[in-house]
Amino acid sequence: MQTLHRIAEVRARVAAWKAAGERVALVPTMGNLHSGHIRLVTTAREHADRVVASVFVNPTQFGPTEDFDSYPRTLEADQEKLAAAGCDLLFAPSADEMYPEPNLTWVEVDQLGDHLCGAARPGHFRGVTTVVSKLFNIVTPDVACFGEKDYQQLAVIRRMVQDLCYGIEIIGVTTEREDDGLALSSRNGYLSAEQRQQAPALYATLRAAQAALERGDRDYPALIERARAQLEAAGFVVDYFQIVDAEKLYPVTPDTLRLHLAAAARLGETRLIDNLPVAIVRD
Repeated sequence: MQTLHRIAEVRARVAAWKAAGERVALVPTMGNLHSGHIRLVTTAREHADRVVASVFVNPTQFGPTEDFDSYPRTLEADQEKLAAAGCDLLFAPSADEMYPEPNLTWVEVDQLGDHLCGAARPGHFRGVTTVVSKLFNIVTPDVACFGEKDYQQLAVIRRMVQDLCYGIEIIGVTTEREDDGLALSSRNGYLSAEQRQQAPALYATLRAAQAALERGDRDYPALIERARAQLEAAGFVVDYFQIVDAEKLYPVTPDTLRLHLAAAARLGETRLIDNLPVAIVRD
């Protein structure tokens, strides 16, 4: 596996692969990789001849009080994991390489990024879509893989690809979990031992709500209130717990056909997110 730090070098390497008729996949990450990230790489390998992963802690998707400075940077360990997973190229640019001057051009997906995590983190999705657009333009992949744990991010990127006519197949990859159900996240390392014991309650609460909906419960406000109370009793400060339209991400209405559960809650300073599909389609 090669590790490259310059945009021009990546473009030259990918151009050679494409000249040879090879299909290229991209896995964008912020590093501090866990087995969920590696699942993205192995999935990408199933859909392409060459796999490019990026490791870049993107400053434009962090708010002024968020953890940009303290976000774990573990490039050497990430290189070892990616090489073992069969990644062909790691692109690990500096902030100056990606943003050589103050950024004046932004990519923003209206509506989809305005609520859920977007409401709690203003500007976050603008930073995500802008940097992903840059990576798409640098790597020009045929396919890109993103985790379903970040369900709103996946929906926003899919819409960006559709609206901007990128010829890229976007593949959502199933959330990887610990044995107790906690969704893998680079931020799980922030949890204290006590908080780590509390954390699986987020998934358990989502599962309970999923089961209620699939049994036919349609009292959405009561279900949401019950779920929030369960999380608060487990020690969480709830950001949101919502039943949403699976495509548009709006809160459920009588006209919603496909349902999805989404939640974000804090344990101490650590913000955890998770989501689950609902296996029903409303008449």
